Amino acid sequence: MHIVVLSGPEMATEFKQKFQEERDGISYTFLQSHSPADEQLKPSDVVFDFLLHEQPERLSLYAPGQVVFCNAPTLQLAALAKESGLEHPCALIGFNGLPTLFNRPVLEVSLLDKSCEEKLQEVCQALGTEYLLVEDRVGMVTPRIICMIINEACYTLQEKTAGISDLDLGMKLGTNYPKGPFEWANQIGVQHVYRVLQAVYEDTRDERYKICPLLKTKYLKGESF
Repeated sequence: MHIVVLSGPEMATEFKQKFQEERDGISYTFLQSHSPADEQLKPSDVVFDFLLHEQPERLSLYAPGQVVFCNAPTLQLAALAKESGLEHPCALIGFNGLPTLFNRPVLEVSLLDKSCEEKLQEVCQALGTEYLLVEDRVGMVTPRIICMIINEACYTLQEKTAGISDLDLGMKLGTNYPKGPFEWANQIGVQHVYRVLQAVYEDTRDERYKICPLLKTKYLKGESF
């Protein structure tokens, strides 16, 4: 099985950390952009594309039946496939590819077509990872929940009800979460949190996901907490 990984340096490192064990019959090619990748995509059996959400038109590069894992926290696979206009898209599988949320024991995934679950099982078994199948919705499950928590914490901080360290400590002690909301925001990246919330709010118009002005300001200034 030959796997192409399309990602920036940060997620390439996290991918290698998650799948660090060498396994018989598996080889990898790591690429940082689609442009030089076109010819190298065709012979691959599986692609982990961390960048497809940035250039969805690139979906046409993949052949019908080719297994493509698409970084999906900010998109819905069904919408991506429809917008592509392809009659027979590849075997498209969404995954949670946010920084620090990818390298976990269980890979969070969604399917465009339920008939592809057998292929999903084969790939995950070959890679030695468990997976959790979630509904094909913008935000998936873990990104949606964590980003909403971060957003709520931003409202509390904005109102000066509590400070960053107090909110982080309170979350860990009160809910037994592994990280506080601002620890998570910094590790995931404020820009990623903002984009997930923006995508979920545009999809649902649910006020729970309306971005806090403080978080928006941090995003616009390129700042962390």
